[in-house]
Amino acid sequence: MSEQKRRPLPHDFHPQVPSFAVVSEDVSLGVKLKNDQVYAGGNLSPELRWDGFPPETKSFAVTCFDPDAPTGSGFWHWVLFDIPATVTELPTGAGSGDMKGLPEGAVHARNDYGSRDFGGAAPPPGDGPHRYVFTVYAVDQEKLGPDADASPAVVGFHLRFHALARAQLIGEYEASAAD
Repeated sequence: MSEQKRRPLPHDFHPQVPSFAVVSEDVSLGVKLKNDQVYAGGNLSPELRWDGFPPETKSFAVTCFDPDAPTGSGFWHWVLFDIPATVTELPTGAGSGDMKGLPEGAVHARNDYGSRDFGGAAPPPGDGPHRYVFTVYAVDQEKLGPDADASPAVVGFHLRFHALARAQLIGEYEASAAD
């Protein structure tokens, strides 16, 4: 990917906060996403586990953002918030399909596909590799404030002011011109 195309990450514009650990069986730093996390593949949200967050955490939020989408504003693939502070893992598929494994009380905002779930990677063929930034936020409130009708920008606005800490994993995916 050319340097010209590498766009900032969504939280590059937020205040600095401490980090904590997030790991996944499905996403690895800089590694191509599995077909399960591709829109035309399995279209399943990845398994995520986190720890080392501040003890005063009252809830979590999870997002997936493609800053390299050819939109001028990136592309939100997943916006999930109000995850109870007792939940520190989401199984594969929790945010997609039948939502099995999604914690009670968690809220999905509409992603840029227009649905309230996880939407997998789908870069335009031949557009080069895209980064998929999975971020877990430790939040200082049990309820972030927005509801399921909120846009990703509104959720991000609230996270800017209520994130105690952040953890991220960045996977990549590229659709060849022949795909």
